[in-house]
Amino acid sequence: MARMALRADAAKYFLGYIWWILEPLLFVGVFYVVFDVILDSGRADFLVFLMCGKLAFIWFSKSVNQASNSIAANKGLIGRINVTKTLFPLAVIQEGVYRQLAVFLLLFCFLYFRGYAPHLAWLYLLPVMAVNYLMIVACSYVGACLVCIVRDFSMIISLSMTFLMFTSGVFWDVRALGDPHKTELVLALNPLAFILDAYRQVLLHSTAPDWIHLMQIACGSIVLLVIVVVIMRRSSQYLALRALS
Repeated sequence: MARMALRADAAKYFLGYIWWILEPLLFVGVFYVVFDVILDSGRADFLVFLMCGKLAFIWFSKSVNQASNSIAANKGLIGRINVTKTLFPLAVIQEGVYRQLAVFLLLFCFLYFRGYAPHLAWLYLLPVMAVNYLMIVACSYVGACLVCIVRDFSMIISLSMTFLMFTSGVFWDVRALGDPHKTELVLALNPLAFILDAYRQVLLHSTAPDWIHLMQIACGSIVLLVIVVVIMRRSSQYLALRALS
């Protein structure tokens, strides 16, 4: 389903698969013009800093937004056959993974040409990406259930992504708040802020993430995911009725 969706999406546009990397680059370009050219961020490496955060944030926000609407969007198929409802958000998430692989490759090339040579510490990205993926799946399943039951949650989730964008350190440095206690509080209360900071610590400073904190987020995501999957499987018929209503 993910591969077919990617081919169908690419066929709609003249530039096709180029939009996989062009779209996130345009997002980064807008933020760079606003926060560095116009507002003068004061960071010499702001573009690198912004790309490390924004490209990872786009993966999370776009996947959760689209996956949250996936069950309701497939009511035609749900009305014809009894299919596992977890399939639809997972297909959207997998589609996002394919796109993000191309985006991460672009990011690595950009960092190399900006003087950030590949380092063994970059292997720390693997567990960070894995936890990021777990967060996406857990949040997407929760969102898909909520939107299926009440369509208004689609708007709430979209607004929540905007809130997270401004509070997760996408274009500002969590570690530059001045007060260490405030920094620790933001990283503790906002898992996404911690993940974005972990990407930057690994790529820009070759520093390992806080393994304990990363494990806590992973465990929390797994517990939430298991609970939601159990609920979705036990209420499959109810979700089908709500999707068709």
